[in-house]
Amino acid sequence: MKRVLFVCLGNICRSPTGEAVLNKMIQDHRLDHLLSCESAGTAGYHIGEEPDSRTQAHGRKRGYEFETLAQQFNPRKDFERFDLILCLDQSNFQNVKKLDPENKYAEKVKLLMEFATQHPAREVPDPYYSGADVFERVLDYCEDACNGILAWAKKS
Repeated sequence: MKRVLFVCLGNICRSPTGEAVLNKMIQDHRLDHLLSCESAGTAGYHIGEEPDSRTQAHGRKRGYEFETLAQQFNPRKDFERFDLILCLDQSNFQNVKKLDPENKYAEKVKLLMEFATQHPAREVPDPYYSGADVFERVLDYCEDACNGILAWAKKS
């Protein structure tokens, strides 16, 4: 089984969206024997909190459920536990890379949008201080990239 971790800053908007989208795809395609996922933040601002209410509202309109609470990326266990660590933007990518100074896990750490096929963006925008259109764009980008993750998991 392949284990995927989505990583953003606070683990209340983007990374829980990626987790919710991929979990639904795993369920819909009956791939729970092949793939699992979680999410985390590089900062501990929101540990133990539910995802942002706007994130949940926009996601639920598309049929996604948000079932986990915010947690912080833990380099002592997460580098080993996960096969793929997907950062939602360059800043968090750099933050995760700094936690692996010997580059032991470099092949596992990627930008989520490397798996996208429909959207050319390299980063998923942070919707926290934005309007509804950005929350919808986050969902669009996550759906696109998660389809790529399913393809990766099936051929791995």
